[in-house]
This record gives sequence, C-alpha cells and structure tokens, in this order.
Amino acid sequence: MKKSSVIIITLLLLLTGGAIYIYSTKSKPSTVEEDSRMFRYKDTAAITKIFLADKDGNKSTLLRTKGGWIVNDKYPCRRDGILNLMEAIKNMEVRMSVPKAAKSNVIRYLATQSVKVEIYAGDELVRQYYVGYEAEDGEGSYMLLTDVESGKNYPDPYICFIPGFKGYLQPRFIVNENDWRDRIVMNYTPPEIKRIKNIDLEAPVDSSFTIDLENANSFKLKNGKGVEVAFDDAKMRQYLIYFQNVSYEVLQTGKSKKLHDSLSAVQPFYTIDITTTNFKTDEYKFYRKQFAGDEAPEKGFKFDYDPDRLYMNFNHGKDWALIQYYTVGKLFTSVNYFTPSAPVKK
Repeated sequence: MKKSSVIIITLLLLLTGGAIYIYSTKSKPSTVEEDSRMFRYKDTAAITKIFLADKDGNKSTLLRTKGGWIVNDKYPCRRDGILNLMEAIKNMEVRMSVPKAAKSNVIRYLATQSVKVEIYAGDELVRQYYVGYEAEDGEGSYMLLTDVESGKNYPDPYICFIPGFKGYLQPRFIVNENDWRDRIVMNYTPPEIKRIKNIDLEAPVDSSFTIDLENANSFKLKNGKGVEVAFDDAKMRQYLIYFQNVSYEVLQTGKSKKLHDSLSAVQPFYTIDITTTNFKTDEYKFYRKQFAGDEAPEKGFKFDYDPDRLYMNFNHGKDWALIQYYTVGKLFTSVNYFTPSAPVKK
C-alpha cells in the first residue's frame, strides 16, 4: 500500500473517531446536568423528617415517630397526605427541561412563589428543592434542585411529573399545618373509656345520660337526673362502637374569627364529655349550622338549620370543625334509646 493511502486512511479514522466522540459527548448529559435532575429519593423508608415552607410564612415539619408521622410536634398527620407525598418523593421524574426563553421567568417565580422542600434521612439532608406552579399543559410542575453539599441551587429548572399520574405536583407538598392534621377527632374503644356524659340541651333533663364503664364488659347507665336505669346490653355495646373513627369534614380553626365568635356567643345544642381510663376528659360541643340552601315552604319543606352539616368545638375549646350529621348524628340519642324490650339488668 502506498504511503499516501496510509496517511489518508489514518486521517479518515481520526476524523471519524473525533466525530463520534463529539457526538457522544454532546448527546450525553454532563455530570452537573445529571445531578441537577436527581429530584426523586427512592429510599422513602429511610426518611425521618420533611420540612416544607412557602413564601407566606407557612411551615410544616413532618417527623416520623413510632406512632406514625406528626406535624410540628403537635398533631398526627393524615395518612392519605403522607402516602401522596411519599409517592411524589419516590417516583417523580424530569419530563423536560424548561425552554431557554422561559428559563429566567420560571426561576424568578420559583424564587418568590414556590414551596421549599427539605428531606432528611437521619440527621442528613438528602434532598432539597423548590416546587412551583403547574406546567402550561397541566402535566407536571416546575421544579429547581439544590446541591445539598454546597447549598447552592443548580442553574436549570425542570418540569417534573409522576409517570402514570395526570396532574401537577405542588398540591402534594402541603405547607399549612391544619391541612396536615388527621381528620379523626374521636377514636375511643371501650377499654379506654371510663365515662361518657351526653347532655341534650334542647330536650328535658332526664333525656340526657351518663354511661360509666367499670371495664370493657360492665356498664352502668344513669339518666340526666342521676337515676340509674335499665338498658339493653346489645344496644349499649353498639352505641359504644359509634365512638370509633369519627372524622370531621373540614377544619375551621383560624378561618373565620367572626364565625367562631358568633358560635361561642350561643349555647350548643348537644355536648359529649368523654373521660378515659387515665382520667383525661375530652369535651365536644355541637352547634347548629345556618341553612344556606334553597327553601320551598310551598312544597312542604323548610329548614331551620342545615340538615346535613353542623359545627363542632373540641380540643378543650381551641378547635372548630365542620362535620356531617351522617358521621356524628348517631351519637345524638337519648336515654330512651337504651330501653330494653324486656327487663335485662340494672
């Protein structure tokens, strides 16, 4: 082979190799770019704490305890809220980069309107990022990741999503403390209860009653005048089950001082005091809700109050909630409910 041919072949091979190298390096993300896309954290079982905050001053610290997740060292967290958050943390992926033309606007928005998220495993900060508003097509949310080692944000925001989920992510990152709270407001079993005292303030005194539990299988029933009365054992046991897993619909605490003041100024129509075996008493007060629907007296119905919902005051007077009669109405009974069909015991 001529010397000139060898030189030409060598040059062609060098050019081809160079082209392949340039193409592969351009098409393959850099280490920095790869790092800036690592939003998800798959080992959710190792997560011990999650901190969330917005630019309006709302903050929630979620802490994993032996008894479950709690928010701000105060209240148990909603199970569905934790599950939705963990799904996002574990499964979200980058759907696309933010176009260059929109990059500066997205970063500006994330700096002022996003939710900051810090995720800890033990005492180690393993992820930090900012979750913004939804993408224009509703498929995902704008997000920006922080380099946890340097504490600096990466330069490029992305649109992130959960594969198989149609929607955006920010609603899963709840910041408001009250929105994290478990909606279960009553959850008592007979072994935990020492006494239940019901007072119907719209009925005669003797309609009210007190149930004393000597143990989970031994009860005493007294009417509102303190007179011990006979009862049906099956009805008693059924009634006690009603105090398990009672949930409110919407927490009203802090939403309307005017509403709280107006309710506090009137008498509740029904109260329930529950004393547990450790002699702690929880007080529940129930108030009518004004009916805001359509009334049609000419058609035979007119409501004096909302037939579906009412207000409840609890947590020693600190909290207010809207609750459904469907959920709590079965607790509003009278002593006559327990009357046995035949003499049973006293």
